[in-house]
Formats: sequence, structure tokens, C-alpha cells
Amino acid sequence: MTDPIADYLTRVRNGLMASHKIVEIPASNLKKEITKILYDKGYILSYKFEEKGPQGLIRIALKYHPETKKPALKSIKRISRPGLRKYAEANNLPRVLNGLGIAILSTSKGVMSDKEARKQNVGGEVLCYVY
Repeated sequence: MTDPIADYLTRVRNGLMASHKIVEIPASNLKKEITKILYDKGYILSYKFEEKGPQGLIRIALKYHPETKKPALKSIKRISRPGLRKYAEANNLPRVLNGLGIAILSTSKGVMSDKEARKQNVGGEVLCYVY
């Protein structure tokens, strides 16, 4: 697999389109941090890290609106990819949907959302946009 982050985002996107309740994804430290950010921002219902197999597993419970059954995540899009890395400086961080969505960045101080990166005045690689 050349791009594990794109695989992670695609599994979540496919699970939402198929209206699955739970998605299983092979674990890595970067994927765990992205999962924590999605949970903190309210895009997923819950998550669980399991030490199963050689690298472990992430189980994500997807979040839907109780009445309309529409997913909480409308779009999740990979920005920086192995063939073309995208970086943003601290004073030029992207705003997703004018602040309604989030951009997830990999910085020197760890993986964080664009709002946290602005507070800490750090830039980094723009991993994905979520709204």
C-alpha cells in the first residue's frame, strides 16, 4: 500500500456511503491521531483501538443523524499525497468552508486541526479536509 492515509479516509467514506455502523481499519500511530481528532470534533460516534494481529486495528463507530439517517461527515478529502505533498505555513493555514470544516495537519508538535495549529502558531503538512 503506497498511501495508508488515503486508504483510511476511503474506508471511512465507503462505510458512510454504505450506511455501515462500524468500520475496521488497520492501525498506525498517525491513523490513531486522526481518529482522535475526528472524535473530538464530533464527526464520529466513538472509536476503539485493538491490539489484534501484527499492527492492531481501529474500530470506528460512524455517526448519523437520528431522524434523517444522514452521515455527520459530508466530505473527507485527502490533500497532501505521496506524489504531491502540500505544506502550509503558520500564517497561511487553510480554512475549510470558511471555518465550518477542519483541516487536519501533521506538524512538528504532532497531528492537530487547523484551529489548534493557529493557536500554537505552527505550520505543517495538510493531510485532509473534513466537513
